[in-house]
Amino acid sequence: MRSAMTVHRHVKLFKNGRNQAVRIPREFELPGEDAIMHRDGDRLIIEIAPPKSLLAVLAGLSSLDEDFPQIDDPVPDAVDL
Repeated sequence: MRSAMTVHRHVKLFKNGRNQAVRIPREFELPGEDAIMHRDGDRLIIEIAPPKSLLAVLAGLSSLDEDFPQIDDPVPDAVDL
């Protein structure tokens, strides 16, 4: 079984307002705009955030300000079962 080769890279820390930030090199770039960070002893772990559920995406949408046309809704014919 092959183990993944660990890649190390020296990175720059800097202040962004009252927060400390880190420049992430291109080869470590994460997809999307969100990530999860947690501490494991002296290590900071940054992971890809799981995709949002469809319900979370729909809840974040703004409501539509449109008037929809009236739709005829005739009474259905009786069915003999």
